[in-house]
Amino acid sequence: MIDVKKIFVALLLFPLVSCYQTERNCTDFKTGTFQFIYTQDGEEKVGKFLRTDDYSIEYYDDKIDTSTVRWINDCEFITKKLHPTNNNEEKALHMKILSTNENSYTFEYKYAIESPNKKQLVIKGVAEKIK
Repeated sequence: MIDVKKIFVALLLFPLVSCYQTERNCTDFKTGTFQFIYTQDGEEKVGKFLRTDDYSIEYYDDKIDTSTVRWINDCEFITKKLHPTNNNEEKALHMKILSTNENSYTFEYKYAIESPNKKQLVIKGVAEKIK
């Protein structure tokens, strides 16, 4: 037999959960100084980067690297290293801001051009705006 109470509660809750949208104030994070935590060889490290309208300067592992930035829309951009040191660094990355809050954003990135013979690897992370 059909439980009318359960159906009624479900109908009441459905509009509340179906209208939820993730906050994405991407323009607040287009430029600035950011930091993020990453793991390398089992060790947790902190990386920093400064992003302007056209460039991203990354500071990690006692290295400095610069990439170009080309915005596709307010929440997505393509970045490409200016001075790649290997074949993987020559490939452009597609960055996408998934959600934002007051001082950080969740992002994902993958190679901008997919290789037909390889599964596309998508990596997620969180960047915190520090300036």
